[in-house]
Amino acid sequence: MSSQRGNVVRTRPQRHQNAEVFRNDKHDTSAHRKKINAKLHEGLCQHCKEVLEWRVKFNKYKPLTKPKKCVKCLQKTVKDSYHIVCKPCACELELCAKCGKQETIVIPIQTSPVKTEEQAAQNDEQKSTRETLEGGGELNLGGGLEDDLELLMQRIKNLKPEKTEVQ
Repeated sequence: MSSQRGNVVRTRPQRHQNAEVFRNDKHDTSAHRKKINAKLHEGLCQHCKEVLEWRVKFNKYKPLTKPKKCVKCLQKTVKDSYHIVCKPCACELELCAKCGKQETIVIPIQTSPVKTEEQAAQNDEQKSTRETLEGGGELNLGGGLEDDLELLMQRIKNLKPEKTEVQ
């Protein structure tokens, strides 16, 4: 029997070989599938990260519909599938959020205040860039932010408010 454990005497190659690699988004191009594929698995040990990436790769990952109970704080704060510890507890106790063991964390959990400050700064930069381009001005990428700020200030001074009548 070729499936018998420890039987490594077989000499012929594998009978059925796949010609193409399995793609989980070949027939399912929904936003739900794209969201699952783009998910960042943070706060996990190497083994648990690989397990979740395998689940995503072969369409086995099922997202949670409602939060689960954390095994440390006993609150319904676990919002990620297959996790047993919520992010605050895992970050505080330095545990893997999936297996609960104190392993080395591959991708540390990002705290939300840092993300929001970075996102706010990026959004401000994008808005100012968009405004200068819409106004017909060109950005001086070599000059730095000071030149861009001066250009923006001139555009703001030149704006004339429109009068609207209230009926």
